[in-house]
Amino acid sequence: MLSQRLRELAFLNRGVKITLRDERGSEPVERVFHYEGGIVEFVQHLNQTRTTLHEPPIHIEGRKDDVQVEIALQYNESYQETVLSFANSINTAEGGTHLSGFRSALTRALNNYAQRQAESLPKDMRSPGLSGEDVREGLSAVVSVKVPEPQFEGQTKTKLGNSEVAGIVSTLVYYGLSAYLDEHPRAARSILAKAIQARTAREAARKAKEATRRKGVLDSGNLPGKLADCQSRDPATSELFLVEGDSAGGSAKQGRDRRFQAILPLRGKILNVEKARFDKMLSHEEIRTIITALGCGIRDDFDISKLRYHRIILMTDADVDGSHIRTLLLTLFFRHFPEVVERGYLYIAQPPLYKVRKGREELYLQSDPELHDYLTRKAADDTVVRSRDSGREWSGNELINLLKQLAEFRRYRDAIERRGWPRDAVVAMLELRMTDRELFADRETLERLREELARLGHEVRGIDEDREHGSWVLRAVDLERGHREYTLSEELSMSGEFRQMAALYPQLRDLGRTGIEVEVQGRQPIVVDRSELLDRLLEIGRRGVAIQRYKGLGEMNPGQLWETTMNPDNRRLVQVSVTDEVQADELFTVLMGEPVEPRRRFIEENALEARNIDI
Repeated sequence: MLSQRLRELAFLNRGVKITLRDERGSEPVERVFHYEGGIVEFVQHLNQTRTTLHEPPIHIEGRKDDVQVEIALQYNESYQETVLSFANSINTAEGGTHLSGFRSALTRALNNYAQRQAESLPKDMRSPGLSGEDVREGLSAVVSVKVPEPQFEGQTKTKLGNSEVAGIVSTLVYYGLSAYLDEHPRAARSILAKAIQARTAREAARKAKEATRRKGVLDSGNLPGKLADCQSRDPATSELFLVEGDSAGGSAKQGRDRRFQAILPLRGKILNVEKARFDKMLSHEEIRTIITALGCGIRDDFDISKLRYHRIILMTDADVDGSHIRTLLLTLFFRHFPEVVERGYLYIAQPPLYKVRKGREELYLQSDPELHDYLTRKAADDTVVRSRDSGREWSGNELINLLKQLAEFRRYRDAIERRGWPRDAVVAMLELRMTDRELFADRETLERLREELARLGHEVRGIDEDREHGSWVLRAVDLERGHREYTLSEELSMSGEFRQMAALYPQLRDLGRTGIEVEVQGRQPIVVDRSELLDRLLEIGRRGVAIQRYKGLGEMNPGQLWETTMNPDNRRLVQVSVTDEVQADELFTVLMGEPVEPRRRFIEENALEARNIDI
């Protein structure tokens, strides 16, 4: 939240440099916000993952009656409107008179341009009769005003109420935009063509809405047949579960508390609304069903007071398909029901991933870390770990903490290995206490590392000087694991994973590298080395434990689904909220939009962080 606000201030006040330094971690993190282009750069930032219709953004600036107005806008090929408004650098999330003035001028300027240029335009562009909705499709804009005595309204005081501002903004934008359109005919035609396409789609959507209304599909009085509604008519106490699949939907209908819980099963994956126009969206049966069930309408007909449920819960399977369906639903709500999200009415259910049973004990666990923690505690019962090297012993809570540290160390070690550095080479650096980047400036230290790597079956091809960074680089080949080439340099020592491993390693060094005794009460001790210890103890923890992994909600019977996922006393829900609207807009555009390159880049940058992928 803080970084978002500072970024906004830097955009809104061009030339201002703001530095944010976070010193909470072991290594301070510093971010600098400085934009010479001001809100023009802000709009470019909003459109960075989209294909734009014209370059650069249109910039309009003026002053009248002590009210300073600055606006930047740019059209893109998407179907979404992203307009941010500010008054005295305060984010006016509820809009206000400055936003109303901007919107009215935008519509008037484009319609008047089409009339003025009628003779030179194609026939279908001469008298477009564009609405405000038409001219705002695919628009990204920032509206900023400075008002001497601002009057803020609304529940959260984020709506500008100064009536005189609307006329000032409208006048400046109308003349500024009209001049731009006359001076840039190619950009003007692209913008006009985009708006006319939107008008055509709007007409198709209106006809689709009229047709569906005649059938009673969008009438909240005619609820969809597949909806199992609740008895309560009080939205504050009513819940709607959007459930993946008929099988899970059947279990949910049987297991629910029908007094306040409604169930709507969804068949298959809904339409990706990020890539679809409004008329196509309305023709999609599952989306129409959701709109009808919610009861609050959509777009011009939207009325939050008619929303029938104040808890809308997305309940999907804990697999790749379930994650995709959940993301499609989140896209639908973010783009077309933003007020539902803003008011905190949207939730994500957290069904358990595992059911474990030992004797009479039966537990449901939400995730792999919870399962690991459970097995760790079971392994620590009546077990003693003893280091032959140091003579130290661990049992009870000490042993539990040790195993948690081992698991955390392994997680960072595996991440390092996925980035191309062999695990035993990294551990060798830790063992030689090479945890400081400065050590790569010392060739003698790298010669000692060369000897250790040779002992481990690696061949060092060279120790080269890196003059740019004033350090040395070690090039080697892992002969025992596919002859894989790698390089050790200060880049490794500066990585977050390596620093975390270095922080944990002193606590694990007491184990020694070999000769660790594991003694379970009533059994003969076994001897393992450090790399085996965690797995051996988890094996001990698994003895007598039956583990069931749920691939889908449909595998649960109604009682289990109620007890684990729907019962308000036991369930876990994640409330969906938007802390950074700009970042959220960018993420949905990248993940769900048309351009492929930004999505490919996102996957490449984040692939190593992926967890629990079922293929």
